[in-house]
Amino acid sequence: MMKSLLKTLVLLFAITPLSYGQVQSNLQLIDIFNMEFVSDPQISPDGSKVIYVRNFKDVMTDQNHSNLWIVNFDGSNNRPLTTGNQNDFYPRWSHDGKKIIFKSNMADEKMKLYMMWMDTKEIVPLTNTSKTPEAVSWSYDDKFVAFNMFVPKKQGSIVKMPEKPEGAKWNTPPTYITDMNYRGDGQGYLESGNMQLFTLPIEGGTPRQLTFTEFDHDAPIWSIDNQHLYFSANYHKEEELTPLDDEIYQLAVNDGSIKALTKRYGPDFDPVLSPNGKKIAYLGFDDKHKGYQIKRLNVMDIDGNNSILISKGFDRDIQNIAWASDGKGLYFQYDDKGDTKLAFISLSGKVSVITENLGGLSLGRPYNAASFSLSNNNRFAFTLGGTNHPADLGVSDSKKSRRLTALNDDLFSFRNLANVEEIWWESSYDQRKIQGWVVTPPNFDPSKKYPMILEIHGGPFASYGSVYSFELQAFAAAGYVVLYANPRGSSGYGEEFGNLIHHDYPNHDYDDLMSGVDAVIKKGFVDEKNLFVTGGSGGGVLTAWIVGKTNRFKAAVVAKPVINWYSFVLYADAPSFFSKYWFPNKPWEDPTNYLKRSPLSYVGNVKTPTMLLTGEEDFRTPIAESEQFYAALKLENVETAMVRIPGASHGIANRPSNLIAKIASILAWFEKYKNENEGEVGM
Repeated sequence: MMKSLLKTLVLLFAITPLSYGQVQSNLQLIDIFNMEFVSDPQISPDGSKVIYVRNFKDVMTDQNHSNLWIVNFDGSNNRPLTTGNQNDFYPRWSHDGKKIIFKSNMADEKMKLYMMWMDTKEIVPLTNTSKTPEAVSWSYDDKFVAFNMFVPKKQGSIVKMPEKPEGAKWNTPPTYITDMNYRGDGQGYLESGNMQLFTLPIEGGTPRQLTFTEFDHDAPIWSIDNQHLYFSANYHKEEELTPLDDEIYQLAVNDGSIKALTKRYGPDFDPVLSPNGKKIAYLGFDDKHKGYQIKRLNVMDIDGNNSILISKGFDRDIQNIAWASDGKGLYFQYDDKGDTKLAFISLSGKVSVITENLGGLSLGRPYNAASFSLSNNNRFAFTLGGTNHPADLGVSDSKKSRRLTALNDDLFSFRNLANVEEIWWESSYDQRKIQGWVVTPPNFDPSKKYPMILEIHGGPFASYGSVYSFELQAFAAAGYVVLYANPRGSSGYGEEFGNLIHHDYPNHDYDDLMSGVDAVIKKGFVDEKNLFVTGGSGGGVLTAWIVGKTNRFKAAVVAKPVINWYSFVLYADAPSFFSKYWFPNKPWEDPTNYLKRSPLSYVGNVKTPTMLLTGEEDFRTPIAESEQFYAALKLENVETAMVRIPGASHGIANRPSNLIAKIASILAWFEKYKNENEGEVGM
């Protein structure tokens, strides 16, 4: 009897974990509300602690939220600094490491600048202004902060309305606009005014305005003696027509006098002071009106003399520069062939990689996006990315890198994720090497045939990489193989590769993508009768171009596209940029160039069922572009539909449910046209 009882107990304990464990299943669209990611990690000056922004979502209010967390450099003592369904972000340490400033809407949903004492965790608001400070920096004595903040100005109108009778209900008076840039994507119609510079004592009070120009001022930094601020701005008279001509300026805090330190034609920006306060590093380039121009690193004396190009031989965009503590070089991040790296560059221009796999900040699609910060003893905190997780917190001391968080392991413990593998192929146009990634469904069986989605990135001067994408994971969870790639024009492959599409987009990037589709088909697990294509923004342009060039795809979803370049450059939110850098002439000076590169010109060739999908408040690629293509397809009797996302700008996923709506719409359209023979062995 005892043996029987023992046997029963053994069996009971053996099956208990299986009985109570969660069953593995594929990713669900609702899972977006359970996903978290790290952003903006800020390491303390002594390198002992890291404060990071922990981003999460509220399924009941459909909102994105964030709190501040702090953890020791060795990964111990990970805990929150702030809590609640609010937005806490932009933490910045004081130089002595005893305080931080941050932004939050914790009180009355009004965004303010706050300060926290790190010993007691007491919090006090520093501002109560109608506008929110943007970029904030501490003075070296930690007694002041400097920031730029929008200052409205009244827009005069020549339209004079007569006085309405008492009690009359008239419409709102007409809006009188004279600015070229009168609306911005994600901002709506812009209020008249400019970004001005301010200082504020940490005891609080009224911010002191230092600039009063009709130009915008970028992030300020302090001189070591706390007597000057350095910043970039475009003070040129025709700044609306020359959008890339910023200079570095010095401002005297005591009297507000301003001196230009750079003077070339082209943007100079992001000044960073050397540890001894004698030099300024900054980014920029000589503007040649090309679509893709490498951001290069320069160093000059504090007075603007002896400017030297440090990164002359480095053919990648330099981002997020920070001086080494000994002043002998700078740390920076850069994108290279789909991977974001943290590197060091000496003052002689020698580059060495510190660590790789930064990223994970683009939760929807697999764009390369990352950030890092540096301590006084050359320790680093950074966003750590990967194809199997959004951004977590990583740290490094130049010798060893470690992952400190795994924010989504709870969700992924019971969700099957798709596998992502890198692939290279040659373009049929000129045999250039093209990089891409193949996403295969959970429980993938290479002996079966799967439908495939070609998903195309926007930009077009941007890059996808080896990072997590909820959107592509959702496609794979629905049973699709997904191909995403970096065709010519993508960043991270050098200036020459990026400018292969200069004044020639879209064109041979089409050949790059079709060659990629062929390369995946050759692997034997793709059903050639079930090919689909989609992309957003620049990817929407290419998707619309593709269906005008080939009928090989069963269906297409064209998201937030440009269909008609002639109308786009005059209707988007940056007309002076698009007309000057993406085309050799204005539309009326050379309409042929605009028309031959417009997908609308090839609408007569389209046979592919095509859905249009755009946010109704998109001012980057306005919904009128989608409406034009929709009407044209209807006139051509092509099966089409239009999906409008209410309240959404170009970044459709400003609310979590918008991302769900986008993915659900794409999958519904593809399922509508998918053949039923998918999944069978052989064909």
